[in-house]
Amino acid sequence: MALIVDKHRPRSLETLTYHTELSERLGSLAQSGDFPHLLVYGPSGAGKKTRIVATLKELYGPGVEKIKIDARVFQTSSNRKLEFNIVASNYHLEITPSDVGNYDRVVVQDLLKEVAQTQQVDQSAKQRFKVVVINEADHLTRDAQAALRRTMEKYSPNLRLILLANSTANIIAPIRSRTLLVRVAAPSHEEICEVLAVSAKKENWPMVKGLHMRIAQESDRNLRRALLMYEAVHAQNEKVTDSTPIPPPDWEALISQIAREIIEEHTPARILQVRAKLYDLLTHCIPPTTILKTLTFKLIPFIDDALKAEVIKWSAFYEHRIRMGTKYLSEVVVYYYYYYYYYYYYYYYYYYYYYYYYYYYYYYCCCRMVDKKRCNITFRILEKV
Repeated sequence: MALIVDKHRPRSLETLTYHTELSERLGSLAQSGDFPHLLVYGPSGAGKKTRIVATLKELYGPGVEKIKIDARVFQTSSNRKLEFNIVASNYHLEITPSDVGNYDRVVVQDLLKEVAQTQQVDQSAKQRFKVVVINEADHLTRDAQAALRRTMEKYSPNLRLILLANSTANIIAPIRSRTLLVRVAAPSHEEICEVLAVSAKKENWPMVKGLHMRIAQESDRNLRRALLMYEAVHAQNEKVTDSTPIPPPDWEALISQIAREIIEEHTPARILQVRAKLYDLLTHCIPPTTILKTLTFKLIPFIDDALKAEVIKWSAFYEHRIRMGTKYLSEVVVYYYYYYYYYYYYYYYYYYYYYYYYYYYYYYCCCRMVDKKRCNITFRILEKV
């Protein structure tokens, strides 16, 4: 049985319920005959993928919905074989090169070169070029993005690229300058409520507007998450009212538990427990940046106002390190332990020791009847430490 997030997904630009101006622009681009490379960016659950699939249908017709999954094997320079899945139709391909980590450059170079050097097989196709949709383009390495830039320049007559990303911050400037930037904003609470009402009507569920608004607020304007929460509510409750509790996702409940454990106890044993739970989240494919962001906001209500800015600062610092690195280690728990343990203990002991040493040395100099000039020099040196 299909989930409502897939069952009720719009299949054409005309059936999209929000961002109508953006849908009209995409339709105009598809009909213009000069379709450019696109960089579509926006938050998760905003509808980027749905709009791109609808645009491809406008470009080529219903044939783009007849897709298949091909398993390809790529070989690196060190003779390592990479297994990679490709979602393809006769008119387009959909890939996620970031799945192979640092070897994404190999996939980008070999696959795009092969596609670009092949002419369109279907002679009745509306367009003479193929489209390659690249998911998670902002997770590509710099080498892969450089290879992508060269491919865009060399094979543009037979190939169009559509890059999907959450942000353009990690996309290199040459790619941004060679693509048309399309921003898909997150839907508002009212727009999410409209989508939930349409799904309720199709599923013959009772129309509970209060519940719709609560789901829209708790979904953080993520339409995919709102639909999944809506279906979970109806799956767990026979009768749904305005006050029906909304079950949180399992991973979010686990992060809330981690936050409470971090606050309750600061011991090495607790660090190992929290570390194991963070690794459990990573092995279940929860993005590390999502874990860090959620954990930070779960911790903030439990700490003093004076520390909130510091916690957010260091959370942003470690999020940047996670994005720049390649191994998603759960060392962030060590940071929280460091902050709560060392800030409250080591920090004050350090300054207590500093001032103790400061006056003890001054007293020692006086006892040894050291001249005042030398003592003042020592005093100034200590002030610079």
